[in-house]
Amino acid sequence: MAAELLEFGYLFAVLAVMGAVALRFGLSVIPLYVVGGVAVGPSVAGRVGMPYVADGEVVTLLAELGIVLLLFFLGLEFSLDRLRAARSNIGRAGLIDLVVNLPLGIAIGLVLGWSVVESLLLGGIVYISSSAIVTKTLIDLGWIADPESEPILGTLVFEDLAIAVYLAVVTSLVLGGEGGLVSVGRSLAIAFGFLGLLFVAVQYGTRLFTRVLDIRNQEAFVLRALAVVVPVSGVALALGVSEAVAAFFVGMGFSTSGHRERIERLLAPVRDVFAAIFFFWIGLGTDPMLLGAAAVPLALAVVLTTPAKVLSGYLGGRVYDLSVHRSLRVGVGMVPRGEFSLVIAALAASGTTPVMREIIPAFAVGYVLVMSVFGTVLMQRSDLVERLLFSRSS
Repeated sequence: MAAELLEFGYLFAVLAVMGAVALRFGLSVIPLYVVGGVAVGPSVAGRVGMPYVADGEVVTLLAELGIVLLLFFLGLEFSLDRLRAARSNIGRAGLIDLVVNLPLGIAIGLVLGWSVVESLLLGGIVYISSSAIVTKTLIDLGWIADPESEPILGTLVFEDLAIAVYLAVVTSLVLGGEGGLVSVGRSLAIAFGFLGLLFVAVQYGTRLFTRVLDIRNQEAFVLRALAVVVPVSGVALALGVSEAVAAFFVGMGFSTSGHRERIERLLAPVRDVFAAIFFFWIGLGTDPMLLGAAAVPLALAVVLTTPAKVLSGYLGGRVYDLSVHRSLRVGVGMVPRGEFSLVIAALAASGTTPVMREIIPAFAVGYVLVMSVFGTVLMQRSDLVERLLFSRSS
């Protein structure tokens, strides 16, 4: 137990140092948390005989809580009425995002000589943005109150729902076996049945959400909020549904309860602690030595998918009638990739081909590392990106 406690002390010490560096130089903390995880993980510090943090079950669980709380806060920004009112724009922007980015990833795989299933896995990895990283960066940069946050958040919601269908399909294709179509149909029925129940709860459960948190004591208030969002997310994950989507729905439920501001004030520090562990965990699972095997697809994907994501986000911003400058910020805001790309990589690792078991997981961790760092830097320096692009076009 003492060893584990020291290990977690090491983890928090690294996070504190990375946070201090970010504050000192005016940088986003997210890429530094990721780099810190790489540096003190088993693949770097552990390999040279230095003290390291193991990528164990406890760290993974705490990282999952970071995803849940980040998406819970994202849901707090959306009421169901707002979501319904914007459903047309969300659908159009989300479809543009899907049509531009998923086929591009599939095409990259096919050009590399991969099979259709392997290419479909690559397509999913490069398609979906990181809800956790994007949401955290929106909050840190203050974009959450700006007009461009609406198409960004709307597209993230569309992606999270689309990935539930995608995962059900590719799981059956990767794992194979008899009754594949039946398995896919069952998974989709369970997923959408559960999401339907959450939708009904959000629609008609405003009084219940209000009463749950109708208490003065701050400790009890925080515990009650967590006692709703964490178990619901856990049930979702057990049923094969995205825990992020479930947390988002719970957040929407609380958004109209009259307790939103108090939730944000009291739970923000809790969210930030677990979010920091999540970004650290991304780096922790990255082995730089394995990236060589995936160097070609990684370089190709970064070069092609970055402008594609910016373009699809820009077009999504225009769907919302934003100016060209704000639409460009939407595109830049969609660049980071993260948690779902790693989930797809883990699924690929259970496949039967060398590409699935070795190349795709190595590609995914490298891609997430590059795009999480590059994406957050682009968001932070979006004014420079605007000047470069618009000065050339003028």
